[in-house]
Amino acid sequence: MILKQDLLRNFSEKIFIKAGLLKDDAKIYADALIQANLEGIDSHGVSKLPIYFKRFVEGRVNAKPSIKIDHTAPGTIIADGDNGPGPIVSKRTIDASLDIMKEIGIVGVGVNNSNHFGAASYYCKQACNQQAICIAFTNAPANIAPWGGKEPYFGTNPIAFGFPNGSEPPIIIDMSSSIVAKAKIRIAEEKKEAIPVGWAVDQNGNQTTDPMEALKGTILPIAGPKGYALALSVEIISGLLTGAAFGNHVQGFNDNNAGIANVGHFFILIDINKFMDISVYEQLIQQMITEIKEIPKASGVDEILIPGERRASKAKLRSEKGIPVPVATINKLNELAKQEQVRFM
Repeated sequence: MILKQDLLRNFSEKIFIKAGLLKDDAKIYADALIQANLEGIDSHGVSKLPIYFKRFVEGRVNAKPSIKIDHTAPGTIIADGDNGPGPIVSKRTIDASLDIMKEIGIVGVGVNNSNHFGAASYYCKQACNQQAICIAFTNAPANIAPWGGKEPYFGTNPIAFGFPNGSEPPIIIDMSSSIVAKAKIRIAEEKKEAIPVGWAVDQNGNQTTDPMEALKGTILPIAGPKGYALALSVEIISGLLTGAAFGNHVQGFNDNNAGIANVGHFFILIDINKFMDISVYEQLIQQMITEIKEIPKASGVDEILIPGERRASKAKLRSEKGIPVPVATINKLNELAKQEQVRFM
């Protein structure tokens, strides 16, 4: 079913307010979800709303966190998220950090005591809007085994880059250390669809196309041992270095009855104007994009795309036409609406 973004946004805001969030925070959280849906990252969109709501009402996530931001040195910040929702903790920390970045040029921002923050690209865009380059990292509950192992230790551990591109959509690179996000396997399980070979192994370490067996087993790293190395690097910088939980100590959505998730994030913010005039940067990046696109195309290729270009096109289309939402997700949202007496459709 195709639904307008305003309908999904308004419903999400109301549900988050029902969960105890302040109105401004509910808007931020809803915006993070809808932006993911608009860009086609449906695994990080409104399908997550019921589980997020459940975590609030069960007291697993603090709906009204008192975020503590410690400016430890001219170019370093450590933030304690007070077990708040990842999008709120991250956006508010970046807001404070951008002001410091504009003074000194580069800021490294560590965040601990947070939760799942959704799509990493959301925060890169926040920085790009301020003429800043952003690199974002986060750890996550264990889903990837170390290369050669059959039990998960690392999260899908994404890393994202955002580069301003003048009046055009920013260049966005957002990729997990795993070959696929776990949420995509959950969606396949809901739809009763097989997953591609190479996504995951079962509990015995054997390749599987059964999403249920994959969820019991472990997701494979991207590019084999290289993805394992990347997952390890993200774990160190976003988990260990920030003072957050790391490895299989990070609590999952349904596992932190006895304690907080303590997810860690890390952001690097770079003020372009401290390196060159923004107008020069914009001219150069446009030159680079033009040169890339003019490279002779391989057989069967219609157009050479820049990272983030496909997402931007999809976001434009879905903004105009609406967001496709699976029946299974609509059913869950309807149940939540009825339960909380909030109008949905």
